[in-house]
Amino acid sequence: MNNKTIGIIACALCVLVLGWGAVNRLAEPRTISVNGECLTSAPKDRTAITIRVSVTDKSAAKSMKAASSKIAEINKYLKTLDVQVQTSEFNSYEKNEWNPTTHKSDFVGIETNIALDVSAASIDTIETVLTQFAGQPDVFVTNLRMFTSSETMKPILESCLGTAVENARARADALAAGVGRRAGKMLAASYGTGGSYDVRPTANFRMAKMEMAAVADSYAGGAITGKDTEVSVTVSAIFEIK
Repeated sequence: MNNKTIGIIACALCVLVLGWGAVNRLAEPRTISVNGECLTSAPKDRTAITIRVSVTDKSAAKSMKAASSKIAEINKYLKTLDVQVQTSEFNSYEKNEWNPTTHKSDFVGIETNIALDVSAASIDTIETVLTQFAGQPDVFVTNLRMFTSSETMKPILESCLGTAVENARARADALAAGVGRRAGKMLAASYGTGGSYDVRPTANFRMAKMEMAAVADSYAGGAITGKDTEVSVTVSAIFEIK
């Protein structure tokens, strides 16, 4: 093969490569990337507390048995109420305390902790649970919070997602209109959610109740309310420009 033939073949290959690149560039749609947001809120429809049983004994078996028996008693009572219950903690470990006289850590016993998260649609139901168990030996009621249930949150999030997509398309249309175009079909999208999903209206519900009782003879149900859950959805989308 002579040099002339090689040169012709090389030129032909260059033309094919350049032509193929031009075809690909024509085939690739022009796109625009935008973000869309939605901000809304959801009502807090459940109230919850944590009931923790903590028992310490020199015997590990006695510690676990006592804690388990108390939790069984609590669970039996909770079954009579319209509540949801979930075990959030179950552990047993060696407890030691620092002795300032001997300057060493002394063995206290085996501490067993079992905790239940209890939630209800009514704060009055939670107040009933609190009154039943708060102050009992080895029982601690803590972590009062209000939150939006997943059943309530799901349709609100889905609606907000649709709003965010509409917002993204409106932005894409506005940007494309600047060059006499419009946004076509959505080629790709991703999204993220955010918000504050629980609130603790008071650090010590029992103390708050006592303070209110000092003013009135009885606690008025519904006196504690929580701010609605703030919900945000952000969509990152790519639209074809037509």
